[in-house]
Amino acid sequence: MRLSEQWEKLPIFKKAMDIKKLIEHLSEAVERTEIDYDPDVSGDIQDEMVQSSINFMRENSMIIPAKIAGAAKDDMPYDIRMENAAIIRKAAREILTDAMAFEMHGFQDVEYLDLLRDEIEEFRVLFAEWVKSFDQWNYIIDRWGLFNPPGVNYDDIDPDDDIPFDPDGFFGEQDDD
Repeated sequence: MRLSEQWEKLPIFKKAMDIKKLIEHLSEAVERTEIDYDPDVSGDIQDEMVQSSINFMRENSMIIPAKIAGAAKDDMPYDIRMENAAIIRKAAREILTDAMAFEMHGFQDVEYLDLLRDEIEEFRVLFAEWVKSFDQWNYIIDRWGLFNPPGVNYDDIDPDDDIPFDPDGFFGEQDDD
């Protein structure tokens, strides 16, 4: 089985792709809509802000499935999987922030935004269950201290570094002194 087939079948990946498609449609709707801006702020500035939110939302919608694919392999070390999970969570939260920005700038079709919020909430539950499935004991010590399993510290001695290696004994040779 190809690795891609493994992550493409994950419910969290499928939901991420649904969100990506929804964001593409939402972005197109926002770009086509004439938005009633706050008269006290320059329309050009507000246009730039809305376009930035659209771009960030699209970018984040592409980051999420990519990072899921990167963390999907079961033998991936815990710290790498958690790092990808943190990036996924950040991207999903930024999508919600950008959706709020559309609303604040006067985008009237809020049912699209509500649909996106509902999809992100469903994704959040799938995400939390997926992260719980990570094997905490398949780890390499994260020397930055962010993504170590409980009870493992960034300055702990790596148990693998403490194993003496005798090449003669390993290959069955003995000193005959």
